Amino acid sequence: MLTYNNKRLTIEHLFRILEQECKEGEQNTWRQKQNFSQRNKMTLIALMTALTCILGPLSIPLPFSPVPISFTNLVLYFSVFVLGTKFSTISYIVYLLIGLVGLPVFSGFSGGPAKVAGPTGGYLVGFVFLTVIAGFFVEHFKGKLSFAVLGMVLGTIVCYLFGTIWLSMQLNIGFVAGLGVGVFPYIPGDLVKIAIACIIGPKIRRAVVR
Repeated sequence: MLTYNNKRLTIEHLFRILEQECKEGEQNTWRQKQNFSQRNKMTLIALMTALTCILGPLSIPLPFSPVPISFTNLVLYFSVFVLGTKFSTISYIVYLLIGLVGLPVFSGFSGGPAKVAGPTGGYLVGFVFLTVIAGFFVEHFKGKLSFAVLGMVLGTIVCYLFGTIWLSMQLNIGFVAGLGVGVFPYIPGDLVKIAIACIIGPKIRRAVVR
């Protein structure tokens, strides 16, 4: 007669114990996978935030506008592919907070509340909406690049809207004049960024998200 924990076992009892042990093993494996997935996600958020802090300050100033050509939106286009809506938004907000406390992570290696309150502050806020909108389309229409492009274009338009309204108020100019200073010169470059992100972004996602 077999015993388990000083108890006599029948074949039926043995099978029940084995079944219970298997279930517990599966639950432990699932918990381990969940913990690994969470750690992996946190690592990716940190990496994308760091990448934004590195590329965000890099900018090309234009003589006719206080708005420089920025690489921040390029990072965000990639971020929505890698992290999805929720976590790419968290990553950007962390970056925004880092800049708000004074670290030089905004365009032109600037930082602090004065930057957000300045002429380009509307774009910094608008990037939040860009990330949410673009991420929604990328996440809900996986594998469909046309929808990813649409989401990024719509998100960029909303960002342009926030940026132009704030820029116009800061410079005391009309909305149309604000478009001429803060939107029209940047459209070709942003379209190129969207194309690059839609070509490379899915490959990066497949490489880092298992």
